[in-house]
Formats: sequence, C-alpha cells, structure tokens
Amino acid sequence: MKKQFFLKVIIALFIMNTSLVIKAQETEQSPFDTLANSVNKLKDDMDLLKRIKISGYLQPQFQMSDSNGIASFAGGNFNANSDKRFMLRRARVKVSYETLLSQYVFQIDATEKGFAIKDIYAKFTEPWAKAVSLTVGCMNRPFGYEIGYSSSLRESPERGRMSQIIFPGERDLGAMLTFQMPKTSKWNFIKAEAGMYNGTGSGAVDFDYKKDFIGRIRMDKSTKSEKISYGLGFSYYDGGYRQGRKNVYTNAADSSGLMAFVLNNDTTNYGAIAKRTYMGGDFQLNFDLPIGMTTIRGEYIQGQQPGTSSTTASLTTQPTTDNYIRNFNGAYFYFLQNIWTTKFQFVAKYDWYDPNTDVAGDVIGQTVKSSADIKVAKTGKNDLKYTTIGLGLAYRWDNNVKITAYYDMVKNETSKNVTGYTKDLKDNVFTLRVQYKF
Repeated sequence: MKKQFFLKVIIALFIMNTSLVIKAQETEQSPFDTLANSVNKLKDDMDLLKRIKISGYLQPQFQMSDSNGIASFAGGNFNANSDKRFMLRRARVKVSYETLLSQYVFQIDATEKGFAIKDIYAKFTEPWAKAVSLTVGCMNRPFGYEIGYSSSLRESPERGRMSQIIFPGERDLGAMLTFQMPKTSKWNFIKAEAGMYNGTGSGAVDFDYKKDFIGRIRMDKSTKSEKISYGLGFSYYDGGYRQGRKNVYTNAADSSGLMAFVLNNDTTNYGAIAKRTYMGGDFQLNFDLPIGMTTIRGEYIQGQQPGTSSTTASLTTQPTTDNYIRNFNGAYFYFLQNIWTTKFQFVAKYDWYDPNTDVAGDVIGQTVKSSADIKVAKTGKNDLKYTTIGLGLAYRWDNNVKITAYYDMVKNETSKNVTGYTKDLKDNVFTLRVQYKF
C-alpha cells in the first residue's frame, strides 16, 4: 500500500511540474510575439468585416392624382376619399456576405404598409473557370431588363404597367444557373441565365406541381473610346398553373362572327396546365455627347397569359373561378438626357399594356351570342389596353440624395359597350420623391 501511495505522489508531482514548465514557457513570450498575435487577430477580424456589405435606400414621396380613389400603378391604388398622399414607397436595407466563390444576400423592406422580405438567397461559383454560378432562394426573376433593374437606379418612380402585372413583386423562389466568364476574359460581355421557379411570386406559397422555366441571354459592349455603349437581351418564359375547374375560355368568334370568349368544358381540362408563355427582347443605348449623356432603352414582350374574367395579373393562388386565356403584348421606351454637366436629368417614358390583343375598341364588352354548339362569354374592362406617358426631372443633390418630380399621364382604351370606360378616366398622377441611398 505504501508503495502505491508513493507512486501516486510521484506522478502528481510530475504532472504539476510539467504544467509549471508549460506556463513558464507561455509567460516567456516576448512583447513582439504578443504584438504579432494581436495584429494577426485584428487582421482576421478586418478580413471578416470586409466580407460584410450593408447598403440601403429610402424613398419618401408625395403624390397627387386627378381624382379620388383611382386605381393606379404609380405606387398602388388611392384610398376611396383621397387624391393626395404622403408615403414611404420603399425603405430597404440589404446585407450581403461575400467570399471569393460565394455570396449570401438578405434584403428587407419596412414601410407604413408593413414588413417584407425582398431578397434572401445564396450564390455559389465553381472554383475552376469561375464562370458558372448557382443561385438558390428568393431572387429577381431573370426575365427582361426592367424586372432586375434596381428601384434605386430606375429613372421613373415605378416599373411599367405590364411588368407589374405579369411579374408582381418581381421576385420568386427557385434556383438559377448563371454563365458569365470573369471580367478578365474577352467573352465577359455575354451573360446567360436559366432557372426554375414556383411561378407564384415571392410572397406566396406554391399551390401546384408545375414549375416555371425562365431563360435569358444578354450581351453588353462599348466602343474603344467608350463614348458609346450598347446592350441587347432576349428572354423566354415557359410556365403555367394547374386548372382547378374544367371550364376554359379562349378568344374566338361567336356564332355571329364577333370576337368573344369561347368555352371549352372538356373534363380533361380539370387538373391540366393553363400555359403561361412569354417572349421578350430589350435593348439599351448610351451616348456620351457634348450636351450630356443620352440613353435610349426599350423592351417588348408578348405571349399568352392565363387568368380569370376579373384579372389578367399573374396568379398567386389557385383560382376558384373559370379560366380565361388571353394573348397579350406590351412595351416600354425610355429617353434619358443628362443636361450638360449639371446635376439635372430629363426623363421621358412611354409604355403600353394590351391584355387581350384579339379584341379592341367597341368590340370589347359587346354582347355576343351562344349557339347549340358554341357557348361564349363577352369581354370586359379587363381586356382594355392602357398607355402611359411619363415626364420627369431628376436632380442629384449629392452622392446620396436624388430628388425627382414626375408626372404620369395614363390613357385607357375606351369602348361604348363597357360601363365606366366610354371615355378616358381621370387617373393621372404627379409624384415628388426624395431618395436617400447609402
């Protein structure tokens, strides 16, 4: 027993001695070693902070419309008894974390209307050619130019009527592949994107098995002098939603030859896909002229849009009424002129959206006739075409602040057969906006 006791004492003394030696070695670090350790830790912290980027912008504005309670795409409808309003159109904060081959983005919007998540996605780039990236999450849909163009950079207060109707909220949940060579490559001017999405937008839970494909290819070039730059893009959308009813209406002639919605009530329509297909092209031209930078920009989209009798907007939930399939087209064109070397910029924009290109004018809303073989429904106010001319003047106060005065002149198609639309509505809107961006 005594031997075991002495053995334990010797082992304990050995451990204590070893610990003291190690502590002695730790305390023997020179001041230079301590400083070096501190510098390395500080460098690691700085490297981490450099990967985090925070940006945002605020858009308070005052608006005045031609009459009370108008329906508007200039920031939403006016309340029934109001023709003037102050509002926070957007108040965004965006945080991103970036490394050489990956990126995480989170953006929120908090206004008097509530709190909304705009972007939340992650992007990964392959490490070899650094040309192919995968983005997953909630992001802008890669269709056309206006959808992905930031609201903080856009010269007009809002996107065109067509963009707001067929791509409400601009974003959707999905996965996208991007191909673009690094900036050091001579082929960097070409960019191709293709992805699969829910098709219901960012604020809705998907309700069917159909997923939508969106593809886009784009090129951007400039002359050697860089006095002229130009871009060209083509986009394609192939999607749709599951029909919850067998009744499907499409445009065709009724029994007397008038254009109407003709019913197809085949039982196989139930559960089938209502096709949603778009094709579009866009261009951008920039000229660095003695009178200031001149920009001309345009985009045209046409396609087939499923909806209901009461709306042509892209649906976010399963419709509970009959399906209506329409052919549509629309476009927008910008003319932007910086005024010499001043801080002013002149803005002119023209856009149109025709939700049903198979009918026009007084044909819309006209009484149609069914027969024993053909059952029809008449068109209505949701088939009228709208055009908008916008004129504005922007002033850049400094690098953070921009002030814009803008006037939207909205003109609706008229028809003597549609109640309330026999003449142009009084729905023009004036907007005075201040934007602070950091």
